[in-house]
Amino acid sequence: MTENRKIMTISGSPRSPHQVVALAYDGLCTFEFGVAVEIFGLPRPELGENWYRFAVAAADEGLLQATGGIRVMTDGGLERLTEADTIVVPGWRGAHTPVPDALCKALQEAHQRGCRIVSICSGVCGLAAAGLLNGRKATTHWRYTEQLQHLFPHIEVLEDALYYYDGNVMTSAGSASGIDLCLHIVRHDFGRDVANNVARRLVVQPHRDGMQTQHVTGPVARSRESQTLGKLFDYLHQQLTARHTVASLAARVGMSPRTFLRRFEESTGMTPARWILQERLHRARELLTQSKIGLEQVAGQCGFNNAASLRHHFQQHYALTPGQFRQKFTLTAK
Repeated sequence: MTENRKIMTISGSPRSPHQVVALAYDGLCTFEFGVAVEIFGLPRPELGENWYRFAVAAADEGLLQATGGIRVMTDGGLERLTEADTIVVPGWRGAHTPVPDALCKALQEAHQRGCRIVSICSGVCGLAAAGLLNGRKATTHWRYTEQLQHLFPHIEVLEDALYYYDGNVMTSAGSASGIDLCLHIVRHDFGRDVANNVARRLVVQPHRDGMQTQHVTGPVARSRESQTLGKLFDYLHQQLTARHTVASLAARVGMSPRTFLRRFEESTGMTPARWILQERLHRARELLTQSKIGLEQVAGQCGFNNAASLRHHFQQHYALTPGQFRQKFTLTAK
């Protein structure tokens, strides 16, 4: 199946530089396009020779003008999509704006040969118009979810998710969620350490789970507390197998338990226990798809008491057993 296309070696680096092609069009959404350029297009010599190759393909003929009056030059037209391993659709002109037939056909052909197709924010309209999301779950910015569901009833639109991936088709919510999804892709292709390195360059949180809510109603944490919690997140990523309590974490950041809980939820939209569980499940996903170790070992390396505990939480969170997840998402060799 095309969804099971291998893009990694066991060591975690692509067999050859992976070609990412970002779409450009008249009225281009500059922030979303910038996300693709920043994460996939910048040279990163510190990460070795196998970092992504990057190109831009024009969906329209003639002069392209982006939001803000910026003129855009591209590396070619839709023919550039034929050489892509990953295609990024960074927004679209509007949910009710037709997607050209030529673009739909190019996306369909790319998908059929196993190319990974990624949308940021309203870019989901391109994937939907091409029929790539029929019978699948997808997300977009909360402002567009009702329109998307109305226009494309064969899609199960997730109204409150940062990003969602179904095999090689991936969608994200608002602009900043595109960063989260692209970092998820880097994490999948190169591993956690490389993704953290890229996140550090961007000065953003290394990982937010795709099913985290788009709506965090509490105020942003104060500057000093935000920095303190950032260091705590780094600590927790390194100590996922340890046992943590609200009291021990609060003491670590020099807050009372009540203040710590409030500030933690303001920053993440969830309790410490739920955040830690989510991170453990994410690590379990990585181990299931990137290694062949048994379930007991996966559980031990992720901080679960045993395989039964991992299986319970995994199935509750993803509606799949660990074995089913491994079978569905482990990528086979090219």
